[in-house]
Amino acid sequence: MKPETITNAVEEHYAAVARGEASACGAPAEDVARAVGYSEEELALAGDANLGLGCGNPLALTELKPGMTVLDLGAGAGFDAFLAWNRVGPTGRVIGVDMTDDMLALARANAEKRGATNVEFRKGQIEQLPVESGTVDYVISNCVINLSPDKPAVFREIARVLKPGGQFAVSDIVLLKPLPEEVASDISAFVGCIAGASLLTEYLSIAAAAGLRDLTVPRIALGRDMVKLLAPEGFHKKASCCGSTVSVASLKNPDDLVQQAAEALASIKLHGRK
Repeated sequence: MKPETITNAVEEHYAAVARGEASACGAPAEDVARAVGYSEEELALAGDANLGLGCGNPLALTELKPGMTVLDLGAGAGFDAFLAWNRVGPTGRVIGVDMTDDMLALARANAEKRGATNVEFRKGQIEQLPVESGTVDYVISNCVINLSPDKPAVFREIARVLKPGGQFAVSDIVLLKPLPEEVASDISAFVGCIAGASLLTEYLSIAAAAGLRDLTVPRIALGRDMVKLLAPEGFHKKASCCGSTVSVASLKNPDDLVQQAAEALASIKLHGRK
């Protein structure tokens, strides 16, 4: 599948989510956020910036301090950006990058409502960040890198924008084993954070090759466990965590295929530094 086909499909879907024309997971956004690790305090702080698009909490256990500059890749409506803003304080700075105009409009409106004058949302792609080199203390991202058709470029960009010793924490979907081909080639599975996922070993190798070090995976949730949390009525009805339902109904033996996919998937938190 061509990279531009994937990028266009992702942008189109998440624009629809921002406009309220498409949903994220089957469960309410707050239930999804609780299931993947957000506290009640964090949910209250984020408010309507939470669209239920995450697969983890990249801010959990991070060492954000007042005065830091934080960059959020694929910031969406600003959920994690505003949580970071609360921790870096008025002397800090948060930059969110997103490629979708509708999401940017929503995020900027959310920033204005909060009086968050030191939170900025920029249009751009995470493979070519509109951020100066060596200016960021901490990079965060939530269920976004798997959507990129060029993950090595994303991790090179993370390394480029970080200050020496700067850190990153990402929550993302990875594979523990290959997906069934019928699912791997489904465009809606790309949009839904499934088919674009890399094998965990490959994911870590890509990050290391970009010059990032001290890589640790402090959290891993198996796909079948996430299914129980996010789609208890049946994964075949809600085969996604990030905003799209995979069109498995048209596939041969859809229940078997989706079960295989669930067993292949995992949600991780990856932490490292430059």
